[in-house]
Amino acid sequence: MNGSIVRYILGQVIKIEGILLLLPTLTGYIYHERVANYYLIIAGVSLILGGLLTLKKPSNSVFYLKEGCVITSLSWIFLSIVGCLPFYISREIPNFVDALFETISGFTTTGASILYEVENLSRSTLMWRSFTHWIGGMGVLVFLLAIVPLSGGSNFNLMRAESPGPSVGKLVPRLKNTAQLLYMIYFIMTIIEILILVLSGMPVFDSITLSFGTAGTGGFGVRNDSIASYTAFQQWVITIFMLLFGVNFNLYYLLLFKEFKRAFSMEEVKAYLGIVIVATVSIVISLNRYIPAFADNLRITMFQVASILTTTGYSTADFDTWPTFCKLVIVLLMFSGGCAGSTAGGIKVSRFVIGVKTVSKELTGYIHPRSVKKIQMDEKPIDHEVLRSTNVYFLTYTMIFVISMLIIALDKEDIVTCFTAIAATLNNVGPGLAMVGPSKNFAHFSDLSKLVMMIDMLAGRLELFPLLIMLNPTVWKEIITTSGHKKKKL
Repeated sequence: MNGSIVRYILGQVIKIEGILLLLPTLTGYIYHERVANYYLIIAGVSLILGGLLTLKKPSNSVFYLKEGCVITSLSWIFLSIVGCLPFYISREIPNFVDALFETISGFTTTGASILYEVENLSRSTLMWRSFTHWIGGMGVLVFLLAIVPLSGGSNFNLMRAESPGPSVGKLVPRLKNTAQLLYMIYFIMTIIEILILVLSGMPVFDSITLSFGTAGTGGFGVRNDSIASYTAFQQWVITIFMLLFGVNFNLYYLLLFKEFKRAFSMEEVKAYLGIVIVATVSIVISLNRYIPAFADNLRITMFQVASILTTTGYSTADFDTWPTFCKLVIVLLMFSGGCAGSTAGGIKVSRFVIGVKTVSKELTGYIHPRSVKKIQMDEKPIDHEVLRSTNVYFLTYTMIFVISMLIIALDKEDIVTCFTAIAATLNNVGPGLAMVGPSKNFAHFSDLSKLVMMIDMLAGRLELFPLLIMLNPTVWKEIITTSGHKKKKL
């Protein structure tokens, strides 16, 4: 285990967070809020601590996937601990566990909250909550790779450990250029949404914070009713951008370089759009039976389908009051999630596509035992390793889901609350049903349950395995052993 590279990259991440904390600090000074001083103090401490950790560059910059997973997991944990301190020391969230829950929910783009009245928060805190979504959406280590020159050919292991989806690849030959290209697309799309919302008459502050939440598919709002009190046009704008940010960013790369045939033949994107259409039509038909208002039902349904499928978590209606069929569709969308290589959470559409093709192959094998059928995606054969890792992912996901639900059931909540609370946190969705529905929050859970859901949020955002590897005692034993050998040498 290369401990020096772990220490060095953690230091870089903490330094970056110190710089990012200057945005809520500036926001506070613009609105003349004393809480801005707390953000400035934490920013300063982060820069000093990060500077100390990066004073000595590692002599060996090579690391493997194991180190990449440990670095990724520790980076997100430290990022969350430092990020929650302004909430806690300003007493806007006086309980440390709650402050950490809110911050992890922000960085993992979950959007699950323990707050009852978000409108009572300072503008600094509202900005930081939404900005954590934007930071976490594309990934802090992808951002690090885009701006910090890390030597060695092992950087791919960082992107592989952090990027959402069953596989990750380089868009361009150099990984640094890939990271820069991804963030350029991400940044430009965010700016476009902000400008459209501002031109529609939405206040600048709301436009920025809601665009951060949309881009990161997070869902923290600045009003108690989430998005319900904004205009129909503004809701449509947010709906469209939620769907756009839930698409695999490879599509935008292909469009950017005029590879239209490859772009429009992506199977995952077709399946993603198919899910949107089928879910929207089925819910609208069901709602129209109770409230015959097609235009409103279409807008509200399209918004909620986009919000839940992309795991953004904004709401314009309390879907917990909808008919059972509609609620069942919403719950199924929680598990699907967006595309691999997007900012969305969930299991990912590509895994379900691979799963369906695997079942189809097995059925064909039963009917025609001598047939040889290779599973393909976008006219390319899927490697056996991808199939194996997809199957292992589903099994691991199920085990984590069941264990988590059993633990939070100790709080004596009803089964719908327990089930959808884990679905909402492990899939990074935000709202669930019953006591964690769109009009409720997660404050009533015990600290143990909140800890479980915090782990689930991190596991869901990091695709399970990086966090599980980091929690493995063997890895820590190796780190300690490596450190001991170094001391002996000294």
